Amino acid sequence: MARYVVQLAFDGDLGRLAARPAHREHLRVLRDEGRLVMAGPWADDSGALHVYEVADEEELREILRRDPYAAVNGGCEVVLLKEWTPIF
Repeated sequence: MARYVVQLAFDGDLGRLAARPAHREHLRVLRDEGRLVMAGPWADDSGALHVYEVADEEELREILRRDPYAAVNGGCEVVLLKEWTPIF
């Protein structure tokens, strides 16, 4: 298993807000499956940070494609997707 950090950036598109309940349910399922370690928005709601534990980057990209935020044209952009090797 590998850990990945994903940073999202939000713009003012209200379509993202309409998709938020489904997005959060998607995250809850991933957490329950053990594939999402933690997730949450920045305090100013300008974006979010997610930490995933998955087999590889291909699995993570599939997870991101199924996220309801991905179906919204605008509003949310992945600005960082990087494998992370925490020491603690």
